[in-house]
Amino acid sequence: MSTDFSNLFTIEGKTALVTGGSRGIGEMIAAGFLSHGARVYISSRKSEVCDATAERLSEQYKGECISIPADLSGLPGIEALAAELQDRETRLDILVNNAGVSWGAPLDEFPEAGWDKVMDTNVKGVFFLTQKLLPLLRASGSAEDPARVINIGSVDGLKCSAFDAFSYGASKAALHHLNRFLAAHLTKEHIIFNSIAPGPFPTWMLSTGVGFGGETDGVDWEKVGAANPRGRVGTPEDIAGLAIFLCSRAGAFVVGETIACDGGTVATS
Repeated sequence: MSTDFSNLFTIEGKTALVTGGSRGIGEMIAAGFLSHGARVYISSRKSEVCDATAERLSEQYKGECISIPADLSGLPGIEALAAELQDRETRLDILVNNAGVSWGAPLDEFPEAGWDKVMDTNVKGVFFLTQKLLPLLRASGSAEDPARVINIGSVDGLKCSAFDAFSYGASKAALHHLNRFLAAHLTKEHIIFNSIAPGPFPTWMLSTGVGFGGETDGVDWEKVGAANPRGRVGTPEDIAGLAIFLCSRAGAFVVGETIACDGGTVATS
């Protein structure tokens, strides 16, 4: 028997949507997809930022990155994004549910708003966007090449965080389990689900947690990563490489998993 391994990791020609794709981990994944020949839609709340990122990535990677701004914390924004994508495409090969928010406050003072906002975006938003995009995902998936959905969770959904982000950790644990539920229902329809649980990456969200208020350029990322077993924070190659693997032929038999991409934080703790 002869087996062809030549295109094992290719995603060339695929169409992807990356939510929260205007910065941070979403931008890293979008850039990786573009550099490997995919057409990529990105979405985020702030239209100016989303448009600028799409233009910059298109130029940098000589690909097609298209901005569709949307607020995914509620059904109106979710439905608008799904409708616009359905107007533009007849199928969707890859969905990366990356849009997410956090909230930090001491336990005794943690507000209801900080619970609801995080759960609405990180769990409810993922569920209903996936639901609304099922027609496009079903049109893409086949036994030989299933459609792929990657849910971006967090190591904070696998272990207790050092930060007072109570709703964030709970939301990511819920997302990891939702990933398994969706896999159980949709794998036989040739749509496969996996989650990635990132550890420390040089993002706006981590910058706020370590006291830099969202500024990423002025952070001593070497110091932040020094306590990690790998001795550093993650890079775009780390997170994009795992996402590309999961969306390629190489990852077609990996289903319902939550994979930590964290330099060993969870496994060695």
